[in-house]
Amino acid sequence: MSLQNSSKQFEPLPEREELIAKKIVDAAYTVHKHLGPGLLEKVYEVCFCHELEKRGLHFERQQNVNIKYDGMEFNEGLRLDVFVEDTIICELKAVEQMNPVWSAQILSYLKMIDKRLGFLINFNVPVMKKGIKRFII
Repeated sequence: MSLQNSSKQFEPLPEREELIAKKIVDAAYTVHKHLGPGLLEKVYEVCFCHELEKRGLHFERQQNVNIKYDGMEFNEGLRLDVFVEDTIICELKAVEQMNPVWSAQILSYLKMIDKRLGFLINFNVPVMKKGIKRFII
């Protein structure tokens, strides 16, 4: 890794991304406050996206992302749950236990699409604070 790339990860996020991130977290808290745990992931996704829209954020649900590998481009295999403002990845879950591979998955997604910020959000928790994990590369 070059020095230039490694120093990028230590740069603070732009103010715009931090503002979007705050709105994302607020949207997740709002959904959890109203619905609580125990529902299907799809229900949380629809309501979460509604809350993003109320906050003036543009998003894509279940967005396919092309994979670039070995000089080729493949349009299968990578799907983001919610991609906000063409900048931030949100992977949503509704599970009792988080799988460590999901953290690795978010980091891989960020690298593949050259973005720096992502969230892993699990709505199946008693307190939303324990359900949000932020990733920055």
